[in-house]
Amino acid sequence: MSEERFGEFVLVRRHGQVAELVLDRPKAMNAVSTEMARSLTAACAALAADREARVVVLTSSHERAFCVGADLKERNSFTDADLMRQRPVARAAYTGVLELPMPTIAAVHGFALGGGFELALACDLIVADGTAVVGLPEVSVGVIPGGGGTQLLPRRVGAARAAELIFTARRVEADEAGRLGLVDQVVEPGRDRDEALALAARIAGNSPVGLRAAKRAMRLGVGLDLRAGLEVEDAAWRTTAFSGDRAEGVAAFNDKRRPVWPGE
Repeated sequence: MSEERFGEFVLVRRHGQVAELVLDRPKAMNAVSTEMARSLTAACAALAADREARVVVLTSSHERAFCVGADLKERNSFTDADLMRQRPVARAAYTGVLELPMPTIAAVHGFALGGGFELALACDLIVADGTAVVGLPEVSVGVIPGGGGTQLLPRRVGAARAAELIFTARRVEADEAGRLGLVDQVVEPGRDRDEALALAARIAGNSPVGLRAAKRAMRLGVGLDLRAGLEVEDAAWRTTAFSGDRAEGVAAFNDKRRPVWPGE
């Protein structure tokens, strides 16, 4: 296993074809400061360009929190001009996770609030342990979810459910979060990282060309009518149909062996 640090607060660990993107600011429960946002953006840019990384798992080094959102202590010192300057920096961090081209899984335990939950929502799948507490409490401090929450949460749970959660600013514990679809899998306390990495390893056994194309088709198709969505799907299919991965997949099936994906 290799490691690469991006700034002081973000770490990337390699587990073969699975990359673990670690939020590593434990003294602040991974509150997203300006510096941490820049590091997260840089780490995501590096991962997006890495053809060896088939799946990314977003984890936390803090025992009791995934991420508590924006660093409000830092923001308390901001002028209006400071806040405006920080906005594109913060936005780039959330967009960096959202636009990773490979499948992404968030491993959530403890608090995942505000921007912390938005980082999880930016992933394709969320595995949470029994200690998880999620929510978007931004209206309780005078703003709105600004890391994608107003757009990602309705797409995950529907408009009315998202409205209730955002308007009340309430926190949701793991079992209810699982029932509502705020997270995809609830596991035993302390097992979120292990289960997310195991899921990532299963996904990583599939064609990297296929995985990226399937993600692209699903992401681009959201919000389109069915006819337009099927055109998006057809374009994505064409990128796989004439790939080395497709040829290897068919050959391996006929030879009754595990495929060795060329990844192109």
